[in-house]
Amino acid sequence: MSIFSKSMYGNKIFNNEIHNFEMKNNISPLAITMWDFSWLERRWPGAGYEDWDKALSELKERGYNAVRIDAFPHLVAENPQKTWTLHEVWSIQNWGSPDINKVQVQPNLNAFIAKCKEYGIKVGLSTWFRKDSDNIRMKITSAAKHAEIWIKTLQTIEKDGLLSSVLYVDLCNEWPGDIWAPFFKNNPPELTWGQWHTDVSMNWMKTAAGLVRKQYPQLLINFSFDNVDIEKYLNYDLSFFDFAEHHIWMVKENNGEFYREVKERSRKAGRPVDIDGLFSNQVYKNLVAEYEGLYFEKPEYWKKLLTDKIKLTAEYTAKAKLPLITTECWGIVDYKDWPLLSWGWVKELCELGAVTAAQTGSWIAIATSNFCGPQFAGMWNDVEWHQRITKTIKSAPVKSELLNSKIINALK
Repeated sequence: MSIFSKSMYGNKIFNNEIHNFEMKNNISPLAITMWDFSWLERRWPGAGYEDWDKALSELKERGYNAVRIDAFPHLVAENPQKTWTLHEVWSIQNWGSPDINKVQVQPNLNAFIAKCKEYGIKVGLSTWFRKDSDNIRMKITSAAKHAEIWIKTLQTIEKDGLLSSVLYVDLCNEWPGDIWAPFFKNNPPELTWGQWHTDVSMNWMKTAAGLVRKQYPQLLINFSFDNVDIEKYLNYDLSFFDFAEHHIWMVKENNGEFYREVKERSRKAGRPVDIDGLFSNQVYKNLVAEYEGLYFEKPEYWKKLLTDKIKLTAEYTAKAKLPLITTECWGIVDYKDWPLLSWGWVKELCELGAVTAAQTGSWIAIATSNFCGPQFAGMWNDVEWHQRITKTIKSAPVKSELLNSKIINALK
């Protein structure tokens, strides 16, 4: 059951709440999902992406018309058809491979984009700069080199006539997080996650974006962010971005209050808490023991943390004249099918987040969660849930002042 009654969030009342936004060329947000590096890495039997036709037809059935993937640009630029040995990022999470794997990026990247084109699905290109056995990503020693690898990758896509299917280019996921961009050293160096505002970072981003834009002026270009201090959108000039890709989760609000409470309750119960959340089952053991009591003690409190952040993000980015895309969101960051874990509360928060974002008029593409892929069966199998929310997303307006011809062409 949805937390929202159809009478509350049906088309009539939804449209009444947002009808006063001016529509421009009938542009509405795309319903997007994040298939990260999983689209290429998770191709063993049962991993979810071994049959692209099946995965894409199911994505289309659920109402999505865009997908964000890793283009592995550093590997394409080095040798597009080489078979690369990749090291796992983690073994406990279900994005990508849980162990060492081998991939060949081209011609697979172009084959996948061509498949998306067949299904009427736009492709957002991003990168997590996956680590291979030679650690090729550490060859990125400057912003110019960063731009160069993307230009070479886009050239391989252009050669096959597929650029029209590219929705945007995100030059690095969650810049400058040290897992995804270990080649970049901030000043001071301890500023990593969310710390994109330093002079050295701003100069790097501006240079790289400018060089790629010079070669491909028709493409939407940016760096995606994972930070909670959204007032920086007003304090720093990001006019060299075409849009903002901001990741929002309830659990990160109020200095990570939800996670802190899970840890504190686990500590009091005598369970281990000082472990690495990317690699340890203990995080899930603690979550299983505490999430229901914690969330359902005050669900309206947690929901308000989420909706307040969404509305404030929309307000600040609109003042910065940046439309929004969000592909990682809205409730908890890390989750999966696991004994004694329910998807109900996650879907509850994700529906609330997606609908709230749609109502602001500030988003040009909206995800329902960062779990919208076939490897997350509990989320993926609820077809009606996806269809209901993607219909709302695709019927929402976008504020006309956030649109220009470049964005409109990308969305069509």
